[in-house]
Amino acid sequence: MFNIDPDYLFKIMLIGNSGTGKTSLLFRFCDDTYSDTYISTIGVDFKIKTLEIDNKIIKLQIWDTAGQERFKTIISSYYRGAHGIIIFFDLSDKKSFDDVESWMIERNKYCNRNICTLLVGTKSDIKNNDDFNINVINELCNKYDTSYIETSSKLNININNVFEKLCFKLMMKYNYNYLKMNEHILSISNSSIIPLILEDNTENKKKCCN
Repeated sequence: MFNIDPDYLFKIMLIGNSGTGKTSLLFRFCDDTYSDTYISTIGVDFKIKTLEIDNKIIKLQIWDTAGQERFKTIISSYYRGAHGIIIFFDLSDKKSFDDVESWMIERNKYCNRNICTLLVGTKSDIKNNDDFNINVINELCNKYDTSYIETSSKLNININNVFEKLCFKLMMKYNYNYLKMNEHILSISNSSIIPLILEDNTENKKKCCN
């Protein structure tokens, strides 16, 4: 469908506790498939997805990371060059929400603090309303200056909205053609997918996109 060079190329990191549905959401978004039997991610995996927003072609390199503590050291190196972070918690698992702040700390440790970030609550189809109060979630979002969206990979609810919302933020932040500005370091092959690491050169900018 997209046989032309993209206008934007963004690296997105998916982080959060194991079992929060990162892989399920990624497969639903990229392949429109869903399974109840996904195996927990070991280390890091990634997929490529191209979409069109406001007549701009955007290529996303989406990195799916393991949520287990033993993989955190390995995953830390993959934050480098990330343009956006999506932090996941499970709406049927209160502990996964309680651990969001630790993932925010990980984000701040390895990324520029004004990196575009989105908080995603998964499994809204089995949400435990007794454990989750929207006011508490909003307080956390205000504390870390981020936005929130609820999803269900099983029912395909708000999946595309997650990435479209993040892409709008990124396009506002990088309001120039990233490929043109960095063509000397980019290498895109139509025959094979290769990892691309793009540097965020906005570290000294104070404007926050979240």
